[in-house]
Amino acid sequence: MLTYQFLRFLLAGGSAAAANYGSRFLFNRWMTYEQAIVMAYLVGMIVAFVLMRSHVFGARAKAMGPQIVKFIAVNLLAVAQTLVISIALARWGLPAVGVIHQAEALGHLAGVLFPVITSYFGHKLLTFR
Repeated sequence: MLTYQFLRFLLAGGSAAAANYGSRFLFNRWMTYEQAIVMAYLVGMIVAFVLMRSHVFGARAKAMGPQIVKFIAVNLLAVAQTLVISIALARWGLPAVGVIHQAEALGHLAGVLFPVITSYFGHKLLTFR
């Protein structure tokens, strides 16, 4: 059952994921794939925090400092998931099935999408409570 809040989360998260995914290609011009994933994730986190705080969980009236700390904690788990999935698919999973061209882009896309559910419940039950 999709709630209105979860749909807003998907829209906000989709915007943040697009910022994350798109910025990785820019960062990749100056740093390694792994470093670019982490930097791009930071871009996505900033976008996500602003959108989720104001448009998803309606938490603007609450103190921002504790929300930021909790948001970072939830996202440390998510960035670990993103990094592991992205690297595993790009380096081993996709090449094992013959996908060599764009393996990093496809691996990163899957890595960005993977933590959607864990992030939603982490932010709903912890960050913006």
